[in-house]
Parts: sequence; structure tokens; C-alpha cells
Amino acid sequence: MGSSCTNAFYNFLTQGLNDLHQSFISHNFMSFQFLSQVISSLQSFHSQLTILVRKLRLPVGGKWLDEYMDESTRLWDACHVLKSAISGMENYYSSAINIASSLDGYHYYTPEISRQVIRAINVCQREILGLEEENKSLMETMIQPLSQCMSQNISMESKLNGFNGFRGVLYAMRSVGSLLLMILLCGVAYCWSSSCFHQGGYEGHMVYGSGFMVSMAMLQQKVAEEIDQNMEVQPGILLFEFQQAKIAMEELKVELERIAGYEETEAEIQEKVDNVKSCFGLLRCGVETITGQLDDFFDEIVEGRKKLLDMCSHR
Repeated sequence: MGSSCTNAFYNFLTQGLNDLHQSFISHNFMSFQFLSQVISSLQSFHSQLTILVRKLRLPVGGKWLDEYMDESTRLWDACHVLKSAISGMENYYSSAINIASSLDGYHYYTPEISRQVIRAINVCQREILGLEEENKSLMETMIQPLSQCMSQNISMESKLNGFNGFRGVLYAMRSVGSLLLMILLCGVAYCWSSSCFHQGGYEGHMVYGSGFMVSMAMLQQKVAEEIDQNMEVQPGILLFEFQQAKIAMEELKVELERIAGYEETEAEIQEKVDNVKSCFGLLRCGVETITGQLDDFFDEIVEGRKKLLDMCSHR
């Protein structure tokens, strides 16, 4: 029973990682669509892990419970960093949408009007630089533990078979979860380079249930390649919708700077204003979606811990 249950979990991980790989190459680089699926997969893997524990009928009060609690706490802490990073974008998109809306209704743009809006845009752009610096500090505390979990090497099958195979499952969940958290953090918080995804060596320790490692290595390699191709300018938040919004804001600013050089002009900037509204509207929708998913995941982690504690106390 234990072996079939754990094998089913490994297969579930493998299929989920393969689906994420396909999603990654099907969507824009680090888009909300892809990152939303990453969170869904993380939540689904955790849910299946909790179900598996109940099926394995592990001994009450065993060390397995401590290890499970440690892993769920690690997920909880990392997701709080994620939520902090994503919530930091709220002021940014609200300010940008207000700036764009303030230009509605104007047919003529005086240099004074243009300079006022440019000043507001500059404030908005400085805020996002500050946010990226804050996120950078958060990431500095996260990156090494996640990298270590991604590349951990437990090659002794006796260790992996501990607790009726549960220790191997927990090892798999820790490795996969660390990769998915690293992807999410690089998307919405901060990314220096692809180096954090170059933790190789899976081929050297193919272990029990190792099919998931092949799928994990493929996703990891693809993400690293795309980061190298898309980080030609500078480190920072990789999120596709965030980058598009920044570009739209800069294009509007350039046009207003051109106008500011004339005494008064009739300008066709509505297209750029509308583009700012559209891009920042998409950013807002994505932030709200991811925030909602993280809140659901927090609830599930709490519920999973409660169920297992109840299960142990009632046996």
C-alpha cells in the first residue's frame, strides 16, 4: 500500500512539472498566467502530500510529523515573502493609473501641465526602484536556503524509505517546492541572474522516485535559459506585465518631455495614455489574482497542519 501510494505521488509530481514546462514555453516569459499556474501546482502538490500522509498511516507522534511541520513552515514563510513583494506593487499601479486618468479630457498640453505630470511619473518610478531594493534584501535571505534544497543530495535509499517511504516523498516535495518558489520569487520579487537555477547534478543521484528529477531539471534548465535571454539590461523584477507597464510609463514620459519644449501644443498622446491604463490595469488584475491564490494557500497549509495534528491526537 505504502509503495503504491508514494509512487503515485512521484508520478503526480512528474506530470505537474511537465505541465509547468509546457506552460512556460506557451506563455510570455514570467507572465502572470504562468506564475499563477506555478502557485496552483505548488498548492496541489502540498494538498496531495497531506492526503498521502493520511493514507500511509504513519506512527502517532513520530519524527515524520516534525519533518512535515518543518516543511509546511518553510512554505508558509516563503509565501509570505512572495505576498510582501507582490503587495508592494499596489501603490505603483494605483499611482500610475491616477496619473494616466489625470490626462483625460485635455486637448491642449501646456509645458506646465506636462512638467507636472512628468514630476508625478518620476516619483512613481523612484518608488518602484525603492521597492526593488526592498525585494532585493528579502531575496538575499531566501536565495541560499532555496538553492541548497534544490540541489540537496540524499542518495541512500534507506534514508528515503524512512517512515514507509514518506521521507523520500518529503525530500521530493522540498526539492520541487524550492524550485517553484525560486521561480515565483524571481518573477515578482527580484532576480540577479540565472545562477540560482544552475544547481545541477540530478543525473548523478537518480534515486527512488527519480522521474520527477528529470522533469524538474528540464524546467530548471529552461527557466535559466530564458532568464539569460531576457536579462540583457539589469537585474530586478522579471514579471512580464510589470515590465510592459514600465515601458508604457516611460513612453508616456518621453512624449510629455517632448511637449514640454513647446509653449502650447495639441498632441496626440491619448494612445500612450490608454496604453498606460491598459498595462497597469493588467498588472493590477494579476496582482489581485496572485494575492488571492496565496491567501488560499495559507488557508490550506493551516488546514493541513490541523488535520494531521487531529489525526494523531485521535488515534
